[in-house]
Amino acid sequence: MSGRPAAPDRPTAPTAAVELSVVIPAFNEERRLAATLDAVTRHLHSAGSHWGSWEILVADDGSTDATRELVTVRSDPRVKLVVGSGNRGKGHALRLGVAASRGGHVLVMDADLATPVGELGRLEKALADGHEAAVGSRAVPGATLGDRQHRIRELLGKAGNLLIRRTTLRGIRDTQCGFKLFDGDKARAAFAASRLNGWAIDVEVLRHFQRADWPVAEVPVHWSHQPGSKVRPTDYLRFLRDLARIRIPVLRLRPADVLAVVLFLAMATALYSGRVLDPAHRYLTDSLQDQNQWEWFFAVTADNVAHLRNPLFTDLQGFPGGVNLMANTTMLGLSVPLTPVTLLLGPAVTLSLVMALGLAATATAWYRLIVRRLVRLRPAAFAGAAVAAFAPPMISHANAHPNFVVLFMIPPIIERALRLTTGARVTRDAVVLGLMAAYQFFLGEEPLLLAALGMLLFAVAYGVVRPDVARSAARPLLNGLAIAAAVCLPLVLYPLAWQFSGPQSYSGIDHGTAPGVANSVRALLSFAERSLIAGDAGRADALSLNPTEQNAFYGWPLALLAFAITVGLWRRPAVKALACTAAAAAVLSLGPSIALPLTGTTIPGPWTLFAGLPLFESVIESRVALVCAPALGMLLALAVDRLAHARRLSTQYAGLLAVSVALLPLLPAPLKSEPRTEVPAFFTDGTWKAYVRPGETLVPVPLAEPEDAEALHWQTATGLGFRMPGGYFNGPYGDGDRTGVYGVPLRFTASLLRDVRYTGVVPVVDARARAATREDLAYWRAGALVLAPQPRVERLRETVEKLVGRPGRRVAGVWVWDLHEGTQNRS
Repeated sequence: MSGRPAAPDRPTAPTAAVELSVVIPAFNEERRLAATLDAVTRHLHSAGSHWGSWEILVADDGSTDATRELVTVRSDPRVKLVVGSGNRGKGHALRLGVAASRGGHVLVMDADLATPVGELGRLEKALADGHEAAVGSRAVPGATLGDRQHRIRELLGKAGNLLIRRTTLRGIRDTQCGFKLFDGDKARAAFAASRLNGWAIDVEVLRHFQRADWPVAEVPVHWSHQPGSKVRPTDYLRFLRDLARIRIPVLRLRPADVLAVVLFLAMATALYSGRVLDPAHRYLTDSLQDQNQWEWFFAVTADNVAHLRNPLFTDLQGFPGGVNLMANTTMLGLSVPLTPVTLLLGPAVTLSLVMALGLAATATAWYRLIVRRLVRLRPAAFAGAAVAAFAPPMISHANAHPNFVVLFMIPPIIERALRLTTGARVTRDAVVLGLMAAYQFFLGEEPLLLAALGMLLFAVAYGVVRPDVARSAARPLLNGLAIAAAVCLPLVLYPLAWQFSGPQSYSGIDHGTAPGVANSVRALLSFAERSLIAGDAGRADALSLNPTEQNAFYGWPLALLAFAITVGLWRRPAVKALACTAAAAAVLSLGPSIALPLTGTTIPGPWTLFAGLPLFESVIESRVALVCAPALGMLLALAVDRLAHARRLSTQYAGLLAVSVALLPLLPAPLKSEPRTEVPAFFTDGTWKAYVRPGETLVPVPLAEPEDAEALHWQTATGLGFRMPGGYFNGPYGDGDRTGVYGVPLRFTASLLRDVRYTGVVPVVDARARAATREDLAYWRAGALVLAPQPRVERLRETVEKLVGRPGRRVAGVWVWDLHEGTQNRS
């Protein structure tokens, strides 16, 4: 990581007391510097020079020879020495020299005088023509070359310039010629914003000019190689590293940024501490059956990819109809690229890595967005990002739903959409936005839909607060969104068609009106089950669908704090828009009918505007409250930043105390885990292979279903070696009814065995029941029925014996009924 500049991040440009400042970086230049200073002084004194006032600043980079003395002994007060701390690089020296300059124009040149100072006139003309910077170039028509450098160095230089043009700067052929003239104020701003200490500072500064839309001219000059170069072979590697830091901002993290990432990773690891060290043998208690399901999703995707099969469909579950994987949350954006990990280490390890690392990456993404768009104070950004990623509803989904936890693409999507509003580089940003949206589509469609809803709420609120900004931003934003859609849709059109029209597709899932489908006001103000100090499992369960769908539970202290922040910072447009976004999302999450607290009165809710729309019809409306998490986090970041700049310590202490009180109930306890049920040896040692022929299925007793999907774990333990009917996935209710359901419609045998599982009552089995069972087994192409140890196993065994007409055999820890005629002594 490069060192931080000695100059402040945003220095105030000094009054232009002189017309021209010449900045010369120097390190051990005692042999060449005197001649260079003489040449520059003579030129500026000459009759042809129109510079009435000027200064020369030699920025010393920790020289150990007489370089400094060559400057200090000069009698001309316009020749000055700027001293840095140690030998930190040309970039650091330039940053110091430009920061100390006072010129209306700033000329940056090398001490070796490779480009004669007489070429300054060409650069002056370019600035007079309206450019803000003029770059001396050896690569444009009109340039002349004297002595050439070594052929290898020349080739390396050309390769570097080509790399820069292709990756970092557009339209500039030669960035490394050390002869450049800048508008003074803009030079000081650009160099102050720079972070690199090596040669690549030239690229970083010019990139700053291009991003600010300050015109840059490339001017042909005469250049001649001078002996005594300070460039070493290893410097080329540092140059490539610095280029990467310019191109990829995450590589330019400050120490505080690195600490934030480490803390987010530690927080995610602590949350999953009960499972992260032994994912194959630990089960998240509150995930219900979702851990089995998600591991199966990762396993089946890896299996499809490894065997070059369609990753959007499988018949390993729900046989013979199969599973439309695109209509389920398989997270192809991660499950496909992580195929090698799944095949090598198993789906349990893959899921554990995705959940823990994905949560930390999501927090990091929110942190980066807040730093870039809201506050510069890192602790404030950390607090806001922690709320956005680790809020109670996120912790609830962390049990079982990686698609709602791994949201690292949402903040960059928001950032790219905000860029569109400026009107600069609309096409480029729109193309990137379209690609980002397409990738998020393959991570989770519902989170993308909720993010779009949250962005719409924010845009409407901000437009009401700042109509002038909205009017200027509307056209580039809409144009950019149209381009983004044109990029995204072709990439997702076929998967969408498969999802909604392919085999086993469905139109939507009706979640009904059970408690927790929509939030209540009590749910929004209560504390979450996994709160470290205020958790109330009974209350949370009563106000939610299940432990994985506790989509509110922000707590009344945070609600009060958000209200206080809104009132205290109401003048800021961003605060108004964020507060309105959080409030609107909270109200929408209350569903189509809102029960007013303490009144017994129910009124229509605004969710009715969305409930019947395509895509929204399958959304569990309580999940809309997830939009509140980043909005509240950003309000918190703004408040902490304001407190840090408060004049009175008493105000800071009182404010931070209020923040602490509001956040303490949100601290999550580690997720509960327990030892995992062992897979019977019948599956782990391969015994099952003797009972299931190609094209046949293995039928678990009872069939796998959303309430008990342990059979999916059997499948993954065998490397997905067999098919089975039933399962845990989303599919249509039947051939004629495309309403979505969890699992599959139960046939006679499946329904009967399910009843025995839950009641323990062995039914009366007659000839009609046995005939129906034979029909079901033929429909499933069953090779064997398998009953593993479980509650009421004896009642289930008795029932199966009656249905099949013969007893099963105890084999490798399970009961097996071989359905092949005439088969004997299978083991």
